[in-house]
Amino acid sequence: MKRGDLLGIVLVFALGLLAGHGLSHVATARRADAVTAAPLPEGLTPEEKRDIEVFRRAQASVVFITSVALRRDIFSFDVQQIPQGTGSGIVWDRQGHIVTNFHVIQDGNAFAVTLADQSDWEAKVVGIAPEKDLAVLRIKAPQEKLVPLAPGVSRTLLVGQRVLAVGNPFGLDHSLTVGVVSALGRELRSPNGRRIRDVIQTDAAINPGNSGGPLLDSSGRVIGVNAAIFSPSGASAGIGFAVPVDTISRLVPQLIARGRAIQAGIGVTLVPDRYNAQLGVDGVVIAEVFPDSPAARAGLQGAQLTPSRRVILGDRIVAVDGRPVRSEDDLRDVFEAAGVGAQVTLTVVRGSAKRQVRVQLVQVD
Repeated sequence: MKRGDLLGIVLVFALGLLAGHGLSHVATARRADAVTAAPLPEGLTPEEKRDIEVFRRAQASVVFITSVALRRDIFSFDVQQIPQGTGSGIVWDRQGHIVTNFHVIQDGNAFAVTLADQSDWEAKVVGIAPEKDLAVLRIKAPQEKLVPLAPGVSRTLLVGQRVLAVGNPFGLDHSLTVGVVSALGRELRSPNGRRIRDVIQTDAAINPGNSGGPLLDSSGRVIGVNAAIFSPSGASAGIGFAVPVDTISRLVPQLIARGRAIQAGIGVTLVPDRYNAQLGVDGVVIAEVFPDSPAARAGLQGAQLTPSRRVILGDRIVAVDGRPVRSEDDLRDVFEAAGVGAQVTLTVVRGSAKRQVRVQLVQVD
């Protein structure tokens, strides 16, 4: 592969800085091959053998991601490359798509991916979903170098189930931590402030640099993408979080095809939650109804301004299909779960009157 000057400089800088050992790619690749081929010692338990086997299979599918920001010097006009961060990623398919966290790449505008064989590839951003802390990159690597990980299912997970977190935090070697699912249905704030629901909590340590790597079940299937740790010191201290694979499997095809996630809605804007709290009203208040939208056809009304400049609040949505709605995040979560094309029943309050309204969800920007 022909590497550009930018990619070469970025990778030499990142790998040299983070590794600090001066190992050549050839020597490192040989070491990785030797580790993979090493025979198992006597006396291992069945659980240990299984974990080792899962880890060895996963290594070929977990990559190292480097991001830099390009800045032009105002005096010399030279382009400077400023390292922004590193993280891990997952080979999603043989077309070169790499799944990682959005926060791994959000501050960069040039990216490089190091595969398990230590080959380096320039990466382009294909799609992002900041509201779910997900991003998809693509590299033009030969298919024989790309080993996808099989996706599992996260909706059937149970607390206590064994999990393995794999990462490539330094680009020279892979790391493994083992634990259990310690809680389900957690919530996490995404980089853009949106709530991520049904997050997996695990006691498998998610070390710095492992963000974007896979959380695996005991069969080696992906059940989540490691996203964050929770600790006052910033070090791994018993609580880690992963975006569930059911969310990833639904969004990644959308990000590859369109560059962003498909949003389901009814064609309205909403009054920000903080104002609802100040006004002491429940539900979500409609600020504006778009013409010829499902909301308009259903007769919903937004806020109105009287001739005396007094604001009359719009309709309030307090439930969807009987499920209470208390915030904009609640409404988006319900719409997202239902999907574009679904028929939902809104419980709407106007003044003191409450009624049921049937609408069909459409794709909104």
